[in-house]
Amino acid sequence: MENVVSAINKVVWNPGLVVLLLVAGLYFYVRTRMVQVRRFGLMFHSLFGKKRGAEGISSFEAFCIALSGRVGTGNIVGVATAIAFGGPGAVFWMWVVAFLGASTAYVESTLAQMYKFRHASGFRGGPFCFIEEGLGLRWLGIVFAVITILSCGFCLTMVQSNGVSMTMQNAFPVPTWVSGVVLAAVLGIVVVGGVKRIAKVASIVTPFMAFGYIVLSIVVVSFHIKDVPAVLGSIVTGAFGLNPVCGGIIGSTIAMGVKRGIFSNEAGQGTGAIVSAAADVHYPAQQGLAQSFSVYVDTLFVCTATALMILTSGTYNVIDSSTGGLLLANAPELGNNYAGFTQSAVDTVFSGFGSQFVSVAMVFFAFSTIMAYYFYAETGILYLFKGKNTRREKLVVRLYQALMLSAVVIGAIREADVVWQFGDIGVGLMAWGTVIPILILCPKAIKALKEFEKK
Repeated sequence: MENVVSAINKVVWNPGLVVLLLVAGLYFYVRTRMVQVRRFGLMFHSLFGKKRGAEGISSFEAFCIALSGRVGTGNIVGVATAIAFGGPGAVFWMWVVAFLGASTAYVESTLAQMYKFRHASGFRGGPFCFIEEGLGLRWLGIVFAVITILSCGFCLTMVQSNGVSMTMQNAFPVPTWVSGVVLAAVLGIVVVGGVKRIAKVASIVTPFMAFGYIVLSIVVVSFHIKDVPAVLGSIVTGAFGLNPVCGGIIGSTIAMGVKRGIFSNEAGQGTGAIVSAAADVHYPAQQGLAQSFSVYVDTLFVCTATALMILTSGTYNVIDSSTGGLLLANAPELGNNYAGFTQSAVDTVFSGFGSQFVSVAMVFFAFSTIMAYYFYAETGILYLFKGKNTRREKLVVRLYQALMLSAVVIGAIREADVVWQFGDIGVGLMAWGTVIPILILCPKAIKALKEFEKK
């Protein structure tokens, strides 16, 4: 099974997808006239716009759900795996993807606001809607909905629960299956409450956890402040293959930076568009700008916090993906224990406390992320029914809830490498299905931006 999963992953994440994501981000950056820089203040202001009516959720609640989906295992374990297989230079490409991805997030989220449908639970929509209505391809919308259900409900969910079980096992004598069962039980309480409960929990938990994690990282990095200039230099030189140790893995450096950047900030993946459609705002561009801001928070703040902790502390190894051997063994005792990279970094300052803190942070991160994944997948199910058979729709949703919670447990007990490959496949398939349609429909999002700026 591992060989099959690995082969599929290589097909999905071929160099064409990496180039497509970078070129699309650059194209949107030019077409929006640098909206993520030019309208940074308006991006922040858009978070707190009032709801238009009683339907849907607020822009801030949508921002928190999307941010909870973005801030998760990718920010702790994902950054560590990027460094492990791409070296410090992979962080640079994560930054590039985030900067360009902010404009991608604007386009996909604005389009989601323009093409959505009403449901008893509120507004719903996403790439499947603008694929159907904008491109006139209902069958392709159905395919994307199925991909969303499988990717978010199973592939990506297993990645999150695996990250929790790994860190808990590192920090406490907790069996992996126990972590999976407890996480599934708590999640079950939230997801059965529907979108309103998810939005309420996300708006409380997400800002708190992100702020606390960033504060801790600042403290850790401040203890290694003298190493920061050298680390920043290694990030830049490694990004272009100039580092003598990691120079031979430049292809892996770029690929891992892009792959983990997309996994973390989700720009161009379509998930941000799904939650954006649920917001009840006055202007489509308003929600697009709000989602652009969430990309900055995720990668430029939280991911960078993890990267600087690991790199300034030196608690990482660089692994040759073809042989599995260590190209750079700063912490050989950690091997490929990716969660241990971050835990050990915190331990260099707070001895004996790092593992416990990162484990608790991972629980909050993964909990909120899986909560968001459930919302994305449920929306895909609702799209397939479109309110035509509410009884069958409710039955399928309940069945899906049980299967997704089972995936939480399964992901917790599986090997990390296999689980991450499943996650990469899910992200890659959704990215292929989102980026091409938004490239075609981009002019509509540009027009919406001009109208919003005039008003």
